[in-house]
Amino acid sequence: RRYLKLSPENSEDFIEYLRSIGRLDDAAIKLAEIVNRESFVSKEGKSKFQLWHELCELISKNPGKVTSLKVEPIIRGGIQRFTDMVGQLWCSLADYHIRAGRFERARDIYEEAIQSVVTVRDFTQVFDAYSQYEESMIHAKMEAMAEKGPSEEDDLEIELRLARFEALMDRRPILLSSVLLRQNPHNIHEWHKRVKLFEGKPREVINTFTEAVQTVDIEQAIGKPHTLWVAFAKFYEDNNQLSEARVIFDKATRVNFKTVEDLASVWCEYAEMELRHENYDRSLQLMQRATAVPAKRAAYYDKSEPVQNRLYKSLKVWSMYADLEESLGTFETTKAVYNRILDLRIATPQVVINFASFLEEHNYFEEAFKAYERGISLFKWPHVNDLWSTYLTKFIKRYGGNKLERARDLFEQVLDGCPVKYAKTFYLLYAKLEEEYGLARHAMSVYERATKAVLPEEQFDMFTIYIKRAADVFGITNTREIYEKAIEVLE
Repeated sequence: RRYLKLSPENSEDFIEYLRSIGRLDDAAIKLAEIVNRESFVSKEGKSKFQLWHELCELISKNPGKVTSLKVEPIIRGGIQRFTDMVGQLWCSLADYHIRAGRFERARDIYEEAIQSVVTVRDFTQVFDAYSQYEESMIHAKMEAMAEKGPSEEDDLEIELRLARFEALMDRRPILLSSVLLRQNPHNIHEWHKRVKLFEGKPREVINTFTEAVQTVDIEQAIGKPHTLWVAFAKFYEDNNQLSEARVIFDKATRVNFKTVEDLASVWCEYAEMELRHENYDRSLQLMQRATAVPAKRAAYYDKSEPVQNRLYKSLKVWSMYADLEESLGTFETTKAVYNRILDLRIATPQVVINFASFLEEHNYFEEAFKAYERGISLFKWPHVNDLWSTYLTKFIKRYGGNKLERARDLFEQVLDGCPVKYAKTFYLLYAKLEEEYGLARHAMSVYERATKAVLPEEQFDMFTIYIKRAADVFGITNTREIYEKAIEVLE
């Protein structure tokens, strides 16, 4: 010992000597000293963790020989300090109590460990050691019974141990789920998986959903937080508890979700639940509430405002409202909803087409054409392409040649600013209108304009159509100029 005061770097040799002569208590004390001494540098190149691990191994495997140190606080200190070896250290602590004959305490340590570890690797280490321990206890008891003969008390104890072992194995998926949620309590997918583990146990399902919606932070959530609320309400609905499902949905509508679409989905699911139970008036009322303009309006993408103030601009909610009004409401209420969508400038071309089709079904053709025109004013090319195409086709089908000048104005309007990519369709439709209801020379004029306005790769087709129509109308002799022009342009 006096030598070590002069040469402390040789402490490891001294510890090895003490171990070799069986003085494990002294070896443990000395090893604890060098682990706690910050200035100590291992002559053998061992890290602080390796020295700590040696100490844990020594004290946990020799509980009867190491008496001067408080083993449990030392190992718990290591658990706090070395987070990458938590599972191994918990197993060492349980092993210490097992070797000391404190079996119930060892079980408590294993339970504490599996309830506190945060990685799957540590959980697997602890759980495997725990299950092996329970198995070994069963084998030990059975061997003891075989030697001295079974008694009624022994049979009960074996049954108890087997039941405990089976319960542990049955708990594994739930324990693993707890570990994954301790890693990240904001993982929506893991919460859904956890609910499935409790299938058939209503109380546990409700507790899990309640814990989930209280725990998940919307800003940190991985996945869609609104799906937890919807699934929670659906659980009550499936169990014929509509009033409770409505309470959950009402609470969900007040949550400040990350995106407006999440809140919109909650309202839509709420209304669909009422539809499933044939509460049609209630579902319409819900959509009216969802689309009501808030006291404080906000732009759809203004993230500084809560989603509740931006919901009135959600097309998802308005689209469902329009569908419900078409199915359950009156002509006037449905028309009012579509007009409100256009007023808010949130319509898509498809919504405009749906509105116009709805008006046509009720024989309000002029109003349908006005709807097309309002829709066209909202969009630019290429989004307006389908609207113009549908509008012109429907207009010609309705009026034919009765409103020729108006039809011509519409075609001139669409062709003014129409990208060359889309020009061919409209020129052909315009020329067809002139051929069927207008003047042949007007039709030829449209074809001639088309040969200059379409894409270069479409010019050949355009000239071919122009020549064929000119020959049919004016005779083959009148096509010479067109041929010459085509040759000039296509060369």
